[in-house]
Amino acid sequence: MAVHKIDALRKKEAGRGPRVLILVVIAYVTFLVLAPITALIGAALQKGLPGFTNALAAPELWQAFTLSFEIAIGVIAIQGILGTITAWVIVRHSFHGKSLYNGIIDIPFAISPVVVGYILLLIFGRNGILNPLLQIFDWQVAFAVPGIFLATLFVSLPFMIREMIPVIQNLDSSQELAASTLGASHWTTFWRVIFPGLRTALFYGIALTMARAMGEFGAVLVIGGGVQGRTATTTLYIFHALEERQYVEAYTAAILLGLGSVFIVSLADFVRRRSQH
Repeated sequence: MAVHKIDALRKKEAGRGPRVLILVVIAYVTFLVLAPITALIGAALQKGLPGFTNALAAPELWQAFTLSFEIAIGVIAIQGILGTITAWVIVRHSFHGKSLYNGIIDIPFAISPVVVGYILLLIFGRNGILNPLLQIFDWQVAFAVPGIFLATLFVSLPFMIREMIPVIQNLDSSQELAASTLGASHWTTFWRVIFPGLRTALFYGIALTMARAMGEFGAVLVIGGGVQGRTATTTLYIFHALEERQYVEAYTAAILLGLGSVFIVSLADFVRRRSQH
């Protein structure tokens, strides 16, 4: 009887710990994520559903969202190709300065996006280093879409590479050697042997890159200027709407941007789970 009581007490104590841990996690996530989202939705609906729908239908909002989406697609195209190649070179090849080069990739994590914008101004601005060359070809980078694109490309650099490196490290090179021995070309080997192992990581890297590109603010504000209808991305639209006390419009745009990012990341998680089963 005493043994049964001790076992029951142990089970009771063992179950108490996980329950406390679960409550802590729920409170933490609720405080940091769910509470702000609830407040955001409530603020967007402060003028009722008609006010929300009018703000959602604003042409300026969709111009800004379209620009953000187009820039994100261009960034994804470059990072998907060059990011994968960079990760492949880092893992599969040896060269002088490899460790330094590998560390440089993480610089966008360490530098403030605002600083990135100012650096681009020093290079491409009116008094920038490359301004004489830009004037010869009549190109405008600062306070134009190319500047926003370069800023977004920089801040999103690590996501694809860091997602691909561990996957490439875990690839079985013996299958590549076997395909080569059987006379397969480099392209056939990549498409039939290598790419299936990279597919999930590539998709997840694309999702993270797109979410980061859509949400960039500091760098694009400095280098782009946020000119309405020209260089105003969704984040800059929100910023200007708040400055002009158009709170419903700002909160509505924030909800639209947040839903897009959540959808992208959730889709990537779904694909990853499907690939693991």
